[in-house]
Amino acid sequence: MNALYYSVADSVFEQFPGYVRGVVLAYEVSNGPSPAELVALLRAVEAGLRQRLHPEELAQHPRIASWREAYRSFGAKPNKYRSSVEALARRVLGGSELPSINALVDVGNLLSLRHLVPVGGHAIDVVRQDLALRPATGAEEFVAFGSAQVEQPLPGEIVFAEGNTVLTRRWTWRQAQHSLTLPSTRAIEFNVDGLPPVPPAEVEEICRQIIELVQRFCGGRARYEIIEQGNPRIRLAEG
Repeated sequence: MNALYYSVADSVFEQFPGYVRGVVLAYEVSNGPSPAELVALLRAVEAGLRQRLHPEELAQHPRIASWREAYRSFGAKPNKYRSSVEALARRVLGGSELPSINALVDVGNLLSLRHLVPVGGHAIDVVRQDLALRPATGAEEFVAFGSAQVEQPLPGEIVFAEGNTVLTRRWTWRQAQHSLTLPSTRAIEFNVDGLPPVPPAEVEEICRQIIELVQRFCGGRARYEIIEQGNPRIRLAEG
């Protein structure tokens, strides 16, 4: 892999004090259908969420409310555009089981529900340019998963992008077709979004749990780094 970099814009840290993003980088993984053990872990986490949280309480939960307020701040109505963690939790609290997609996707969903923190994965064996979490200019292009329509984000909307190709709109809302985690994926990065009240120490713990599960079910080599205000850029390469 060429020397590529991954950064979070200074303006994101200025607008959202205390925010950190954990990044897990995993290489030489073997992805595929989740084994029964991993599916059982996912079902157990779903059951645990239903036991500890009522559906009507979800929007007021501090870890969900913080994302709803963040979305409002860049003009996204939270009842229309829900963060990935709220969307997952609502589905589970409504009585549905999450579909088992593949091992790497299931790991991300499992830990997102366990901690009520957005955890999203992107295949990086398809990445050719630097990655950045930043405000959109409005000139970027986005093709959502399952769609062929090209969209442009609103100026100021927080996006995760490879150059001018948006990989996730509205910070943690919807992922692009381009970087989907597929059975053929051999290198992946997981984003763990620590927006207060989630403490940085918990973001690190989630990163460690991702590494443990990925190596247990998909093998490979993995490491993590924390992007924060004092460390806004990391190298996106094998370590």
